[in-house]
Amino acid sequence: MYHTWMRFLSPSPVHHRLGVVCLGVGLQYGALPTVGPRTLDSHVAVVISTGTGWYETPDGRRTTVTAPSLLWLTPGIPHHYGPDPETGWDEGFVGFTGPATATYTELGYIEPDRPVVPLSDATGPRAVIARIARAARRDNPLLEVETGAAVHELLVALRRARADLAPDGDPVLKALARDAFKPMSVADHATRHGMTLAELRTAVRRGAGCSPKDYLLGIRLGRAKELLAATELPVAAVARRVGYDDPAYFSRLFTRRVGMAPIRFRAQESRTVPGGWSNRVPDPDDPPRV
Repeated sequence: MYHTWMRFLSPSPVHHRLGVVCLGVGLQYGALPTVGPRTLDSHVAVVISTGTGWYETPDGRRTTVTAPSLLWLTPGIPHHYGPDPETGWDEGFVGFTGPATATYTELGYIEPDRPVVPLSDATGPRAVIARIARAARRDNPLLEVETGAAVHELLVALRRARADLAPDGDPVLKALARDAFKPMSVADHATRHGMTLAELRTAVRRGAGCSPKDYLLGIRLGRAKELLAATELPVAAVARRVGYDDPAYFSRLFTRRVGMAPIRFRAQESRTVPGGWSNRVPDPDDPPRV
């Protein structure tokens, strides 16, 4: 025997322009029927919380699935899977589509070539799936927007729950963030970590979905914005503070990435804060008070 609940949605073309829409959500457990072989036109994330089973690739190779795990069902790729007929498993699934799925794939959040992904813990993803299920009631006036927004959250939760990534972040990424403001090239960072440039690129791409240069640039420009908004430091001094000895080069990078020159950003965002800005992340249970 098995128990199942599911709901399917039909978002409008306007909702698709939000980037991602939810097409369906389900919660089921027990000795579920075998799925497939079949091919879908949209993405489905199947989160296995408990139990074991199998997944079969189009060429007939069968992989054991042991909870907690994620099954990626991607458009156009045949799939065939099922739980152990004796013990069954507990699964939650979310179907979704939209133009933003291409970007999530490019960033490594969706992995078409990796249909079975071991998870360190399914608690986070399952909590998001439960919220999608609650939001999917037919009388919810925010149905399509609320469920679509939760799909974005689910993709982040699945990325965070991957067993091959440390829950507190990749040590290489942490070290890059720590040293981001030093006037070092990407090659210098690779040498510091005892890695080749190719190895560093692979590690950063795997952990952050971008190149080391883009990863460092995002951190540096974020800090530069804070300095421009909260201090009266000259642009050249701001550039040096975030690791650029050449202020003209810094200004070109800033303008290209932000869409405006540092001076214009300061004119828009500069503000004097009594007591100065804090570098400590606020505690949600004890927010800053005036």
